[in-house]
Amino acid sequence: MRILAIGDFHGKFPKKFKKIIKKEKIDVVIDIGDHNPFKYRKLWFKHCYKKDIELWEAIGKEKTKQLIIKDNKLGEKVIKQINKLPAPVFLVYGNIDGKYETDTHDPKPRKKIWKWYNQDFFTPMLKKYKNIKEFTYLYIRFKNYIFIGAYGQTFPGRVKSKNYRKSKAKLDRLFKKFQKENKQDRVIFVSHNTPYNTKLDKLSMTAHEKVRGKHYGSKLIKRTIQKYQPILAIAGHHHECFGKDKIGKTIALNVGSAAEGEGIIIELKDNKKPKIKFINPSISK
Repeated sequence: MRILAIGDFHGKFPKKFKKIIKKEKIDVVIDIGDHNPFKYRKLWFKHCYKKDIELWEAIGKEKTKQLIIKDNKLGEKVIKQINKLPAPVFLVYGNIDGKYETDTHDPKPRKKIWKWYNQDFFTPMLKKYKNIKEFTYLYIRFKNYIFIGAYGQTFPGRVKSKNYRKSKAKLDRLFKKFQKENKQDRVIFVSHNTPYNTKLDKLSMTAHEKVRGKHYGSKLIKRTIQKYQPILAIAGHHHECFGKDKIGKTIALNVGSAAEGEGIIIELKDNKKPKIKFINPSISK
């Protein structure tokens, strides 16, 4: 089986991926999320980062609505292109795909809620595109392999929180369901966020001053890999950490930024070590 693993499109879809799928005879595309460009990123960091405030409370509902509608339209353009790819696509949610699932901490109840702002825009839109299957905290069986999906929030998380425990329980059930396949090296773990404290999650010095240089992957993802040791763990989110690492026997991958033309081709054959090929690597691997 040959896999193309890509993600973090942020409003861009390089046409070369369609050619790569044909040339490399790709069987399936793994998409780790983040399709919208998040063009209001600077505004969000200015007004909301590390603060108990929503963007609309800082800049007003009308301006916020315009920004989100525009961002969603640009994100759907990417989804349309992904849907046209000449291979099936399996997708997990990214942190800016609109679902905002809190799976590793318990946020404080908000005094002010705007239902329009908090709705899930991504899931109803995605249902229109039949070549794409979403499997966040679900599984997909394909060509004798099992793909288990997760999210992992955008930061390490709080292991004693209710949402962390709930998410861990979901993953435990999935991995226990496929114990036999996992022992046969036929389970692939896919998440948006990378495993915590690895080569794949250290933020660059261009990140926000409060977090630059720190490890910001997911403890949930890391501990799941350590416990179950799937043959592969595929993730992204931290664009600057494009590459691979080893957690026990698991090969862990960060697919980089599809917007910059990065991705990974994986070849899997029974009883053989996976072959990993980096697309457009910015540094030597």
